[in-house]
Amino acid sequence: MYKKQVKLQKILCLALLAVSAMIFLYSLGIMTDLYDALYSTIRSAKNLDKSTVTGSRVYYDMQDFNKQFLGYSIIMILLCLTLFITNTQNRRKYYIGNYCAIGLVSAGGIAFTVWAHGQIEIYKAQFLQINFEELAEHAAKRKTLYTDSTFWFDIHYLVFGLLVIGIVLLIANAIWKRKLMKDEQILIAQGKGAAA
Repeated sequence: MYKKQVKLQKILCLALLAVSAMIFLYSLGIMTDLYDALYSTIRSAKNLDKSTVTGSRVYYDMQDFNKQFLGYSIIMILLCLTLFITNTQNRRKYYIGNYCAIGLVSAGGIAFTVWAHGQIEIYKAQFLQINFEELAEHAAKRKTLYTDSTFWFDIHYLVFGLLVIGIVLLIANAIWKRKLMKDEQILIAQGKGAAA
């Protein structure tokens, strides 16, 4: 039973690191279409309301969020690395450091998910306030990208959904590990030894 559990914990630790890297890449790409479509609509960065397209200031409004999002995604990668630093991916028995690493990843991941979801939904609503007829005219004149797609906003459901699933499985795995460790201690106490 331990072999299956150890194999699962290794897969989970690698999967969480991969999802964190995916979130980092997402943070780099979330502004791509907005830049291509909206940057040239603002006449002056000093007066964001002076624009050829009503509502296009969302591109500038998202700048601080995007910096924070990038920073938090790096922190999430570092938190996932604590699973490897504490050897959580292949340790047969967990110690306090393993539980601390699991707690940090879980708490950090859930907090990051809640924060990111709230922010992205706010900016998605602001994006949808753009006058897309004006944006289409601007794009045709300037030969820039026209988009009314909310793909980069909506994909956060998938990306952060994978993170939450990974965290839930990591916690379930830790509970399973704890149960196996208790069962092993009972067998040892009974003098029967633990089944490998």
